[in-house]
Amino acid sequence: MTSFVNALPGAVTQGLIWGIMAIGLYLTYQVLELSDLTVDGSFCTGGAVCVMVMLSGGNVWVAMAAAILAGMLAGAVTGFFHTKCGIPAILAGILTQLGLWSVNLAIMDMSATQRLDVNQHSLLVSLRFLKEVTKGEKPFYMYPVLVVCVATALVIGILYWFFGTEKGSAIRATGANANMARAQGINTNVSKLLGLVISNGLVALSGALLCQYQGFAEINMGRGAIVIGLAAIIIGEVLFGRLFRNFGLKLMAVSLGAILYYLVVQFVISVLNINTNYLKLFSALIVAVFLAVPYWQKTLRPRKASKEVPNAGN
Repeated sequence: MTSFVNALPGAVTQGLIWGIMAIGLYLTYQVLELSDLTVDGSFCTGGAVCVMVMLSGGNVWVAMAAAILAGMLAGAVTGFFHTKCGIPAILAGILTQLGLWSVNLAIMDMSATQRLDVNQHSLLVSLRFLKEVTKGEKPFYMYPVLVVCVATALVIGILYWFFGTEKGSAIRATGANANMARAQGINTNVSKLLGLVISNGLVALSGALLCQYQGFAEINMGRGAIVIGLAAIIIGEVLFGRLFRNFGLKLMAVSLGAILYYLVVQFVISVLNINTNYLKLFSALIVAVFLAVPYWQKTLRPRKASKEVPNAGN
């Protein structure tokens, strides 16, 4: 239990970082009603671009901007496959994800891993900062939990503003009812393309933050991201769905879901001493359970007795 308590700041930080990725996935999975599997590739793309730009001498802001643009480009490819080639969204995402493996390897100079030295580069977040801030070696505003909280708040604030604009409302209308949206003069293909671009840009931003936090980018770092993202979305909806009705609060619920997911994972590792090789299986079970909860609630809820309609002749 002591190791679990000591690991809490790190678990919360990772949850917040992955929460940004889950927010990006939420835009396609819930807002657009599209199943986008690009995220497993675009997450690594963001990390790979961020690391390589910084290793080439770029500062952290340029590296993160480049990472976001690369993720947006990946989303645009998926959107092109889906809207212009008539390929179903789930298959279009798989094709882009498959191609991104080779692209990511090329970005990292054909190396499976590229490392960032925190002593040689100015990073926004780093695992080392957790201890250094606590010891007073770094200023409090460099504490990773605080930095990623601010980043998450900015993401949610910008998305809340954007989805209140005409373009954002068009994307939401496309996801709610594409036929009705087209009847209102909305170009649904443009809305889908824009939604996929924004979504994968956020996913790449999350990958860029994670590679800084852990100090390296690895070719398989995005594998299973779709499962973590879905877990965060579903946990957030099940636990906070009735409380958070506002769009901005729904995005915050996704971030909270990611934090809770990582707290559970950390508890399993630290307290239950589960072999980390079983984490993928554990993640799949978490998603399955939380997907089943709404169904169980409906089926196990006692049915209300139907009222008998009195006979008109009586």
